[in-house]
Formats: sequence, structure tokens, C-alpha cells
Amino acid sequence: MKGTTKQTSAGSIASQGKQRSYHEIVEFLDKNWKINNSDKSISCIRQLDQAFENPSQKLKTILVAGTNGKSLTIHFATRLLHQEGFSVGSFIAPHLLTYNERLSINNEAISNKAFTDLANEVLNTAESMGMTPNSSDVLTMMALLFFKQNNVDVALLEHANTDHNAIALCSTKMIAITRITPDNATTSEDIIKATLSMVKPGTIVISGDQSKLNLQSMLTTTEQLGGEWAMPIRKLAPLPYPFEQLHGRCAALAERIAQLFVNQVLHGESTVVAGSLLSKPRGTRGRPTLEAKRQAELNPQKTLEQYWKEEQASLPARFQFLEKEKPSILLDTAQNLDAFENLLLGIRLLHYQRPLKGLTLLLGCNNQSMDINELLKQLRYFFKKTSGQVVVCPVETMPGHTGGTSWDVEKVTNDIKSMKIKARSAFSFEDGFEAACKSVDERHGLVVIAGSPSLITAYWQHKGMKKI
Repeated sequence: MKGTTKQTSAGSIASQGKQRSYHEIVEFLDKNWKINNSDKSISCIRQLDQAFENPSQKLKTILVAGTNGKSLTIHFATRLLHQEGFSVGSFIAPHLLTYNERLSINNEAISNKAFTDLANEVLNTAESMGMTPNSSDVLTMMALLFFKQNNVDVALLEHANTDHNAIALCSTKMIAITRITPDNATTSEDIIKATLSMVKPGTIVISGDQSKLNLQSMLTTTEQLGGEWAMPIRKLAPLPYPFEQLHGRCAALAERIAQLFVNQVLHGESTVVAGSLLSKPRGTRGRPTLEAKRQAELNPQKTLEQYWKEEQASLPARFQFLEKEKPSILLDTAQNLDAFENLLLGIRLLHYQRPLKGLTLLLGCNNQSMDINELLKQLRYFFKKTSGQVVVCPVETMPGHTGGTSWDVEKVTNDIKSMKIKARSAFSFEDGFEAACKSVDERHGLVVIAGSPSLITAYWQHKGMKKI
């Protein structure tokens, strides 16, 4: 009864407080990213969580961490688990056009009304407690409430690789790590330490990283904290060409996340549905009976390999090949060296599949940790084997996106030219995009837009898109 009173109190506070419009809430979120963001005790989100009866402890949660591929892995895992009949919440970052993109159930973003109602509930409760939460606290609390109110079976949450992230208050069932790539600001050990700071006895840890040193460090840390280390990903999921080479490891990690959740986390809490891709009814291990063989022939079931071949192999809007555009457009939120290397591989694979008549990379970056010299080496190697050019444009960082000031466009352009690569600078995204499109064949050319999520946002805004 005491818990019910507390929940009613939080609800009545929300209804009696100020009722902000959707646009007022967006304005608040845009302005409050930097408030109290150095508080390593995450005291604000902890107090909010307690005020709402600790949804962080009542939800089954899976954290997805790492340097690259987090949102994509969550997207794949959500689809697989939903295919199994589960209701799956997803909390990702950053958004491209609207904050709604960060909160979804079964890959369907939250509606404006539900978003507004939840935000008012959180903000009014915080105000009544004399707190000023930052935007990350507000969105995290909204996500946990959204998933709890909709009774999701599991929530997949993107982890920001810091030990004072608002997500850290969750009692997670599993931590999945995509890849660990150091930069000028952090080492691999720093990232691993921050990522695994939430491991508790029984927490399952799984990784798709390929570095033996990183994997050994993860294994050691997991065991020291009493977690359960699962076999790391060794294969690529069989996605259609060229996505197997690009996203196959993320898909394979998503597959393992879903299998571990069904077969280990639930511990028999759910009934295996007919046609399950991830689990088998008891008694089916080993050699099948003649009756089982006959039933399999009469009622063939889709395999995981067939599933991956038939499913969409990219994350819409963020990692997407827009083949029907003229010229074709390849979008990638790549903003570090590892992601750029994968992007350049993808371009080569597309070129092998369909020879390009003109290629232009429209690049802009605001990642202050980017090692520009290493990027220049990547570009030099790439353009030795592939003809094309680079257009460098400035980046206007969106609220809620990581990164600082934009590249010095003129300097980076001259640096690229010094590598004997054809390059030019642009004074805006629109200027750069127009120049890039004019430089390639309309039917068989390719324009690649990458370097920052904010640059991908600029593309969709240029296309007149208001939501994704």
C-alpha cells in the first residue's frame, strides 16, 4: 500500500503542475544538456527513480555498449525478440530529427502525446523535489517509465561508455559490447572499465570486439566482479551483400543477445512459441525422431540464416543506402576512425557490385578526439584504389549530439589535397551537397555523407523531413 501511495503522489504532482506543450519540452531538452552533467553520483536520476517506485529495478534490461554499432545492434536485437513474440523497448542516442526517435517499443517511436505526457510527469516531479535535472536524466526517466507503463518484456538501453551515465542506476541482466576503439581522449582500458562498472554477480557479459587484448581485459574484469562471461562473437550473420561484411558482426551480436535472453535470462518464465528462431522445446536436442523429421518436412520453419537474408540489413536514416535517389546516396553516422574504415570498405564493396561513375565523399566532423592524420592515411589508401573526390563542409552540432566545434574546413581540405586527393571546401551543407551531386553521374554515381550525426540531420532537413 505504501508503494501505491507513492505512485499516486507522483501522478497527482504531474497532473497539478505546469502542462508544457511538446515544443516547450523540446526547448527545455535542447537547453539543458550540460546542467549537472559532471555529477558522478547520478543523484538526480536516482531520486527521480525512487519517486516513481524504482522502475529501473523492475524492468528486465539489457545494456548495449561499445564505440560503434550500438544503435544498430539494438535495432537488430529488437526485431529478433519481437519476432519471438516479445514486447521490446529501445532507448538509443542520438536522435536525428526528433527526440521521439530515442524511445521506441518494437522499433516504433513514441507518439508526441505520450512523449509530452511523460516529460511533464518527470519535470513536474523533479520540480516538486527541488531538482533541476539535465536532459539526459529526463529522457532516461521517461524511457524507464514508458517501458514500465507499457509492460515491455525487456528493454535494450544504449550505454554512453561512462561510469556516471544515467543508465547506470539500472540493475541489468546483460551487458553486450560491440567494439572498443580508443581515441585521443580515452584508452581501451578506460572504456572497458566504464562499460563494465555495472556488472554485478550473475550479470551476463558478451562482446563482438575482435581484439584479443580487449576481450581478455573484459573477461578478467567480468570475473572479478562476479559476472558471467559468455563466448565472444566469432562469426558474421549472413546478411545480404554487402551488409554481411559491414553489419554482420552487429547482427551476430544481436542474435546472441536474443538467444541468451530467451534461454538464460528468462529461465523458463515464458513458453517457447511455435516457429521460434531462438529456442527449441525440451526434448529436441540430439538426433531428431522420424516423426520430428516428417513434421519438419510438412511444416518447414524459417531458419536464422533465412531470416537474416530476408530482413532489412541497415538502420533506416542512420546507416542507409538510398539507391533510388539520383545520384545514389550513402548515409553513415561514422565519426571515428574505426567507423570510417568500415565506411570506406562499404564503398569499395558497392563499387565491386556496381561500378560507380563518379564518387564524392561529403565529409564534416566535430569529433575533437578524431586523429586527423590517421584519417588522412585512410583516405590516401582508399583513393589509391578508387577514383573520386572529397567535399569538406562545416558541421552545426545539434543539441543532444556529442562533439564540439566543427573542423577547420579550409585546413582539412588543404591537408587532403596534400595527399594528392582531389578535394574542395564548402561553406555550408547545402553548398557542399549541391557540389557533390553535380560532380557525379546522376544515374550511376554515388554521394557519401558521413562524419557526424549532425551532418546526417542536415541531409534529412535539406530533404524537408520533419521526422523519421
